[in-house]
Amino acid sequence: MADENRIPRSSENDHTDEMAKTRREFIKEKTGADLKYTGEYTIPTDALPGNVENFVGIVQMPVGVAGPVQINGEHANGLFYVPLATTEGTLVASYSRGMRVINECGGVKTTVVEGWMQRAPAFIFNDAREARDFGEWVKANFDKIKAASETTTSVGKLEHIEQWSVSKTRYLRFNYTTGDAAGQNMVGKATLVACEWIKANSPIPCMYLLSGNMDTDKKHSHLNMLHSRGKRVIAEIVLKKEVLASIMKVDTKILAGATVLANTGALMAGAAYNGPHSANGIASLYIATGQDEANVVESHAGMLSHQLLDNGDFYISVTLPSLIVATFGGGTGLPTQNECLQMLGCVGKGKANKFAEIVAATVLAGDISLACAVIAGHWVSSHDKMGRNR
Repeated sequence: MADENRIPRSSENDHTDEMAKTRREFIKEKTGADLKYTGEYTIPTDALPGNVENFVGIVQMPVGVAGPVQINGEHANGLFYVPLATTEGTLVASYSRGMRVINECGGVKTTVVEGWMQRAPAFIFNDAREARDFGEWVKANFDKIKAASETTTSVGKLEHIEQWSVSKTRYLRFNYTTGDAAGQNMVGKATLVACEWIKANSPIPCMYLLSGNMDTDKKHSHLNMLHSRGKRVIAEIVLKKEVLASIMKVDTKILAGATVLANTGALMAGAAYNGPHSANGIASLYIATGQDEANVVESHAGMLSHQLLDNGDFYISVTLPSLIVATFGGGTGLPTQNECLQMLGCVGKGKANKFAEIVAATVLAGDISLACAVIAGHWVSSHDKMGRNR
């Protein structure tokens, strides 16, 4: 590439207002785009190293506040105002409407069942028998492997290793707890050290690839649905028949029948989530709070479950088995994202499970609202009224 086409960089300090301006001028010269509004920002550039390269400015998104929502969790307890970054009109209003229903029914119960982060190396052998025998050796030496992996981190803890044999390959899936960090980089480094220890000490010679793609990093997989990645969190509530009729103008029997139809449609489509729209709330909340937005791919997958009770009330729950969240590290320390975490009382260490419960409660609120809007005929009309930005 000719030098005149290279993006300008500074070897001394590339995260400065001056370098950002230099790159904006370069982009304007090369593309004609005037990055006037992108270049207007208040975030100090010394907060950006580790979050972005070739910085030119800030893309601003509207942030609305939904709620409050009453959460009766083990970690999140009380009324919460939820920040949602979005450009979709009606989204914040819809989530607020679902939260109103939740409040009128006594609040949503939330439970974090477990939480892991994985790296899944693949070890290669001469034949299947070597791979099988290697797997037994790994089981017998788990404590030593664990000790090696944890030399790289004071937070990450290797809890167990799952194994599968395919051909002459043995796939190992290392499962760690990672405190309040999402932990992908943390467990990658820890697993690399563990693999090097294994390679040096295994009685059966082997080669390995650090990721055999069974971690399924930033990809949906059925394995994560069963074995959890990130937090496995459940939000559940019993919707009172009279509340649903009063606020949503929907009968619980009709909602139950519509939910069966939606389950069947999702099954036929092979959808990763059978509820109305988990990704909407997750993506908006992630962007507002500095989560890794690519993790929406894994985090939105899950199961919506329901039961029409004998008295006409309606039990509904959302299970998110691979909700990847952080309250420490990554983008959570950036000023505006940190402010949104402050709004939730989720800044810093010891808050990841609390944040996970808030996310799950938000998803349930959105699903209640949209499902009822479709039944009552408000889905299209609300977007016509509130979501038409021409």
